[in-house]
Amino acid sequence: MQATQGSSVIYMCAGLRYDRKVWAEEWPLIMQNLIHAGRTHGARIIFFDNVYMYGRVNGAMTEDSPYHPSSVKGRIRAGIAQQLMQEASSGNIRASIARAADFYGVGTPNSVLDSMVLSKYAKQQKAMWLGNPHAKHSFTFVPDTGRALYALAKNPESDNQVWHLPTAPALTGIELMQIAARIFKTAPRYMRVNKFLLSSIGLFNKTIGEAVEMYYQNQYDYIFSSEKFEKAFGIKPTSYEEGIRSLSETIFKV
Repeated sequence: MQATQGSSVIYMCAGLRYDRKVWAEEWPLIMQNLIHAGRTHGARIIFFDNVYMYGRVNGAMTEDSPYHPSSVKGRIRAGIAQQLMQEASSGNIRASIARAADFYGVGTPNSVLDSMVLSKYAKQQKAMWLGNPHAKHSFTFVPDTGRALYALAKNPESDNQVWHLPTAPALTGIELMQIAARIFKTAPRYMRVNKFLLSSIGLFNKTIGEAVEMYYQNQYDYIFSSEKFEKAFGIKPTSYEEGIRSLSETIFKV
């Protein structure tokens, strides 16, 4: 209540420790507190969400994709998304959900593309690819999310619905690694991290162990569509070529 007092728009971008038990205990409470703050202050809510609630989708994920979570964390995310939008549908608050695909562009271990591919190629090392390198995968460029969230805040007519933030068309892992290798002037060498290896590492690393239930996202096509947002706001996503090149000049200097 204190943190949001005087706000006209509340951005909810917090993340919790990557732990199913923590998520189950804390996310519903956090969402209820967020709803209460928005209702009390009369502030619009923009919740920055992921795509876990969709589960495995054949074809492109869109704002109309039904919730079919295939993981514990996906069920939790589906629950809090429904919790928020039910309040909006009832007219108690004004809220929207902004979703992004897996992200890149910040140079942290939380980004698989940053930590397992770009940072490796920047050091002329072999990349690591999680899952099937022949499957298509979408990645959202973090600076694009900032511009998109600002656009939602400036346009109240965007309230009470779901938005997929601008994301370049999905490419296969092979294609993404070829682009990155060319920019970093190295060979597109890589080692594949399969589910067995991920599970084995997870025995000693709880965070990695928690990622095993999400492996399906990397084994099959993971195609994220932002067509609705692009048409509504005229904001196009940064291409992978441009995004990776900018990172090679800033975060991963070569």
